[in-house]
Amino acid sequence: MTARPLTPPPLQGPTAKEKKYDRQLRLWAASGQQALEDAHVLLLNDGSPGVVGVETLKNLILPGIGSYSIVDGNMVAEKDLGINFFLTDQSLGKSRAEETCKYLTELNPDVKGYPVQKSLRDFLGNAMPSDAPDRPSSLADPNTLDKYSLVLFVASKQNYPLLRLVSSYCATKVLPLFYVHSLGLFSHFSTQLPDPFPIVDTHPDPTSTQDLRLLEPWPELQAFAKSKTENLDALSNLDHGHIPYLLLLLRFLTDWRESHDGNPPSEYREKKEFKSFVESKARTDNPEGGEENFDEAAAAILKSLNKPSLPSGLRQVLEDPNSKEPQKDSANFWLVANAIQKFHQTHGALPLPGALPDMKAQSQDYIQLQNIYKAKARYDIEEVTKSVRSTEADLKRHTPVEAKEIESFCKGAAFVKLIKGKPLPLYEPNSKAPQTSLQNILDDEDSLLPIFLAFQAYDHWLQERSNASPENDPATTSEEEKPPLEALKQSATKIIDLNGASSDQKFNTDEIMPKIEPILEEFVRADGAELHNISALTGGMVAQEVIKVLTKQYIPIDNTCVFDGIASKSAVFRI
Repeated sequence: MTARPLTPPPLQGPTAKEKKYDRQLRLWAASGQQALEDAHVLLLNDGSPGVVGVETLKNLILPGIGSYSIVDGNMVAEKDLGINFFLTDQSLGKSRAEETCKYLTELNPDVKGYPVQKSLRDFLGNAMPSDAPDRPSSLADPNTLDKYSLVLFVASKQNYPLLRLVSSYCATKVLPLFYVHSLGLFSHFSTQLPDPFPIVDTHPDPTSTQDLRLLEPWPELQAFAKSKTENLDALSNLDHGHIPYLLLLLRFLTDWRESHDGNPPSEYREKKEFKSFVESKARTDNPEGGEENFDEAAAAILKSLNKPSLPSGLRQVLEDPNSKEPQKDSANFWLVANAIQKFHQTHGALPLPGALPDMKAQSQDYIQLQNIYKAKARYDIEEVTKSVRSTEADLKRHTPVEAKEIESFCKGAAFVKLIKGKPLPLYEPNSKAPQTSLQNILDDEDSLLPIFLAFQAYDHWLQERSNASPENDPATTSEEEKPPLEALKQSATKIIDLNGASSDQKFNTDEIMPKIEPILEEFVRADGAELHNISALTGGMVAQEVIKVLTKQYIPIDNTCVFDGIASKSAVFRI
């Protein structure tokens, strides 16, 4: 009986989901996509048209965020139709939240949208203590926002007094909060991230992640280098020109140490001398007139022959009390950080990432070199994992840290970022400390900080307006009230005085106000209205930062970004 040939199983192509999100999966991988799909973003959009919030959601819905909710108690008015592209003439007089959700969801049927036809105050449960109506302290229902992953608060004349309430709640619940304000040709947004907010997958430049350990090679690497370079002069031109440059450097470092009391080149002068030494070993009598692998070796000397040191970002993590003494309820990040700290104390170096750069080499040699580095990286990960498991046992934790999480931390340990989250930079009338650096405005003619100060002045005017309204209730005031320029100037003067109150240097208001006044004039001209192009661009920037926060990949801004639509410039400040 003749044996029938076996048919190989068909190759599995990408799934429909992988095809749909192919480009973004290349940016944040499956883990980042899953984090997006697990997220539920809340947009607090009551009051003004809030187009900047809608545009932010648009840029979150397209990449496939799991779900979103829009809190908006307004009905669609004529003014909405000219600025909100997710409304139609048939939407007039209907719920703005419902209509916006209906058209936003058409962008991506996989995303769930939930309209909430309530004013912001009703949604938060009328949580306004009678003794301080403009400074609410707690939600009527403390679990109101628990089901959300992130909150977007869009500024308006009506909802500003409730901002502190939301800010305080999000800080207590460790919930990321974005405050966004688009007005005329200017916009700004601020982030309130949990403190601390660690990021492991920061996506550094690939060329900066190479840790080759040439000054402290392990036995397997040393043995391989010796086997390939022991009879260097006897090799053919082909073999000589294809020795991986890492092995060349290891061989020549051995020669250098023999004539320098066992020390590698450390100072710049010594490295230049060592570079000349390496270049002198290249063959020039071959048809090419030189050897590319020797050129690669010479070029790598200055950046590769450095003793390992702790980057400042990782040092900040390892010196944090959460890292030194993790608790039973500590986040997984801190348990792995504690294990990394122990590893560094033992070896004087971080776990090897295991990545190799491209180089001139024969395929089998490069593959063998890759395997040596990967094996060492796996060995280091195993040591860190054992340390994590030991700590888990000591703390009697029931849920272990996933192996993938430990591996990711080990490979990117040198580039871990810890953001110390701060409350939103809101106007505080009783504050004694400067909130922004006025000196920055005076020192930098092109500084965009006056834009932020102008927005603070506008917020101050909103605060004063709320205090002066009947029963201090913003719901009883007119959204159409136009901000008077003189009132905004007075608010700006108070902001300048507040920021300079604790400074050793006295600032002259007349020096700073000319830079703020044109922005205030634009606020008055805009009359509280948004321009769609400015809000659309700002919404794109906000969505980008939201994705960074939700996926915990890349490094989000810390903590305020302003945009000048006239000069088409943006700037980031930590305030």
